[in-house]
Amino acid sequence: MLERISGSLLDPDALYVSNAELFDNPELRGLNLVMGFTGFADAGHVVKQITAELLDTLESEVVAVFDADQLIDYRSRRPHVTFVEDHLQDYQAPSLALCRLVDGLGKPFLFLAGFEPDLQWERFARAVVRIVEHLDVNLVTWVHSIPMPVPHTRPVGVTVHGNRPELIEGISVWKPTVEVPAAVGHILELRLTEAGRNIAGYVIHVPHYLAEAEYPNAAVAGLEYLGAATSLMLPTDRLREAGREVGRQIAEQLEASEEVQQVVARLETRYDEKAEGTVRRSLLADENDELPNADALGAAVEAYLAREEPRQ
Repeated sequence: MLERISGSLLDPDALYVSNAELFDNPELRGLNLVMGFTGFADAGHVVKQITAELLDTLESEVVAVFDADQLIDYRSRRPHVTFVEDHLQDYQAPSLALCRLVDGLGKPFLFLAGFEPDLQWERFARAVVRIVEHLDVNLVTWVHSIPMPVPHTRPVGVTVHGNRPELIEGISVWKPTVEVPAAVGHILELRLTEAGRNIAGYVIHVPHYLAEAEYPNAAVAGLEYLGAATSLMLPTDRLREAGREVGRQIAEQLEASEEVQQVVARLETRYDEKAEGTVRRSLLADENDELPNADALGAAVEAYLAREEPRQ
């Protein structure tokens, strides 16, 4: 009987070019991997904000770069270029790359981010699985966001999925059985699960009336969930400040419209009715559902401050 063949037969390794010295470095093995792809239901621009925050504020090195010409449909998602009086400049070429980052406490991790491929999903998934296996990645986490009928005045919700029960139980606030349009992250999760790799995905819930704008609070929540799952200290300070400004703008709009106030009030009532009696596990809890003690938290903060002090 012929073996069932799914997806592309083309060599997946030809989809990317790696930094050979770094790619084969034993220090890169056994790290955690965080993934985020723009272009699919990025409500509140959560993935875009998380990607910018991590790449702009953390030490990074490029491990591998994927070939955009093989993966993107330029006519359906055109890159931008700037026309300045009589010439062109600042062409924004699409990018999809695997980087090595270092968190606030000096802990390295991997970050795969950029555009969601339009083409060759199965081949791309095979390439990512091979990279994960080559680097013996400990845990793969990925994040995306969807619009939900929830109020901005309540904690940002999340739905967690994957094959790590200790990262799922007591966290999800919405656990439906529903057919949804697939994203490349879903395909990666399926293929990584089939390969026996640890994976957890986080769907951040964004108030539907804020889905088209940048909503920093949702990005902060995404970073907190990813950081808790991977034991990483991920940066959120700039996003928190931006979130306070967005909050002030939303409050001004609410004050100016009684109709909007009524909409939010109805969403609050519905949210509170569904949340009543629901106990959610803290993000600070460890795998045994125990909170870290004061010594552990103090040591983490001291290490972080010691690392940050020379930069001031």
